[in-house]
Amino acid sequence: MNEEQAKLNIRVQPGARKNMVSGYTDGVFNIKITTRPEKGKANESLIKYLSDTLGTAKSNIMIQKGTTSRNKLIMIQGISTTNAVSRLTKSIGRKDST
Repeated sequence: MNEEQAKLNIRVQPGARKNMVSGYTDGVFNIKITTRPEKGKANESLIKYLSDTLGTAKSNIMIQKGTTSRNKLIMIQGISTTNAVSRLTKSIGRKDST
């Protein structure tokens, strides 16, 4: 079975007004999350936001590196890196109220 797996570099800005992809520079997505970085809640919100934006289950998304850092390496099962980058790039600037 040939399972696709996307790898994304993400820089998170917790405590923002809206959840959104704010940019894509040098292979790194800048994502704003409303949740504050307390007890892993910002990571949970990031995973939920990515799940909703990419149309995949939260269980398919894992933070491989950077659980306590703003800079993260995210692994996503069932989607190619090209497809994930395309979907996130299309959502740049679109605000999500969740």
